[in-house]
Amino acid sequence: MTYAITQTCCGDAACVAVCPVNCIHPTPQERAFGSTEMLHIDPATCIGCGACADACPVDAIFPVDRLPAAQKEYAAINAAYFEEAEAPRQDPDGPNFHPWGEPDFPRVLPADFAPLKVAVVGTGPAGMYAAQDLLLHTSAEVTLVDRLPVAGGLVRYGVAPDHPATKKVGDAFARFRTHPRVRMHLGLDVGTDVTTAELAAHHDAVIYAVGASADRRLSVPGEDLPGSVAASAFVAWYNGHPEAAPEGFDLSAERVVVVGNGNVALDVARILLADPDALARTDIAECALAALRGSAVREVVLLARRGPEHAAYTTSELLALTHLPGVELVVDDHDPRTAAAVEAAGPGSKAALLRGVTRRHLDWDEPPAPGRRIVLRFHSRPTEVLGEGRVEAVRVTSDAGERTLRAGMMLRAIGYRGLPVPGLPFDESTGTVPHEGGRVTGHPGTYVVGWIKRGPTGGIGANRTCAAETVSTLLADAVAGTLPTPTRASRAFHRLARGRARRGRGRRRAGAAR
Repeated sequence: MTYAITQTCCGDAACVAVCPVNCIHPTPQERAFGSTEMLHIDPATCIGCGACADACPVDAIFPVDRLPAAQKEYAAINAAYFEEAEAPRQDPDGPNFHPWGEPDFPRVLPADFAPLKVAVVGTGPAGMYAAQDLLLHTSAEVTLVDRLPVAGGLVRYGVAPDHPATKKVGDAFARFRTHPRVRMHLGLDVGTDVTTAELAAHHDAVIYAVGASADRRLSVPGEDLPGSVAASAFVAWYNGHPEAAPEGFDLSAERVVVVGNGNVALDVARILLADPDALARTDIAECALAALRGSAVREVVLLARRGPEHAAYTTSELLALTHLPGVELVVDDHDPRTAAAVEAAGPGSKAALLRGVTRRHLDWDEPPAPGRRIVLRFHSRPTEVLGEGRVEAVRVTSDAGERTLRAGMMLRAIGYRGLPVPGLPFDESTGTVPHEGGRVTGHPGTYVVGWIKRGPTGGIGANRTCAAETVSTLLADAVAGTLPTPTRASRAFHRLARGRARRGRGRRRAGAAR
């Protein structure tokens, strides 16, 4: 019985490590690892043992003959990956040896250095993969710090509520938060409640996994009108982020424009038009569910600067839109390059998936037609947000000229950006902390992991190899004796943190609709 990897693949390669026949690719040792949207199981060599399904932290692996109706395409998607000439394939008649297991850390013996005390700032995937490696491969004591009152980071507050399987990776992380060698302090903001110097004084090393929490701006006239909001604020609102204002968003408009066509753009479009009764079975915030029940939104238009062949969304997220009950997916056929790219696309490409999607010219001067729809409009960029007192329309430019799209809200989903950590160097051009293999430049004993290290690229699983590199660098420094000696006991930090965290709670909420 052959297995297939499906939509919620997180790419952390836990399945690769347990596969006895090396039929899951790309592996972390292969060049394509990290650049493909998901991992794939070779149907020609899979022996159906199910070890990968047991190891998968997000329930993304199923027997092909038991795939749900909305995921049957993934049998062909997995097989198509191995039809490419360069795709690795195990010889079914030859010996099967697995080339990869857990991350390869420097050989560390107890006598190499004294037990480490390491602080990890951030409890999202990047921070927890780093903590996991430290706990599993060393005798380190780990202090977890998070500015929010609830642990989880991106897994808790960034994943759409209708993707519960993806959130299950948080269950694997949760067991490390209660590990006997872990102390956790929530509601403690580094830079406000405690300083980077105080953290460093109490620990042998500090790993910053603070992510990229700022949104990118369009820098067009009218961008600050009420009703023009970052998609990240909308995501925080429907996920119940503690800093999101519960009064939320004005959903009285029939049409919403979303600038961007990455997975976040597709997430917010899907949530805006999903059946509230279906969302009620998820962990969506109650205030968001109540607002969506009374929502007037019937059409969401996604603007993309480039064509469908360069779409930023993943194949799996696009396929999910084609199975959204009661919602029509439409491609705005305003530019002949869109149709040409779709027809010329090779099998398995994202553009080719649009061949079965309705294409039509739409009238943006009129209210949306009856029904609910998501419109993909390629080769378009916003040049101005129009309105008296709030958003009423978005002016859009393409090779065909300018058009005005009447809409009552605009969400920008054009990416994230890291913010400076007080006391650490910061590269304004990349929105990251300068580093070498995770070691912060000019700051011995200080390390970074995740988006603040590499920029806002890669999903949950990409943080596993990222964390492995950073922890390997930290351990190499410990062996070399280059870690600075703490000047204060870690126990003193826990007393300090308990007092400071109480002051840090109840801060002003952010992300309210304007």
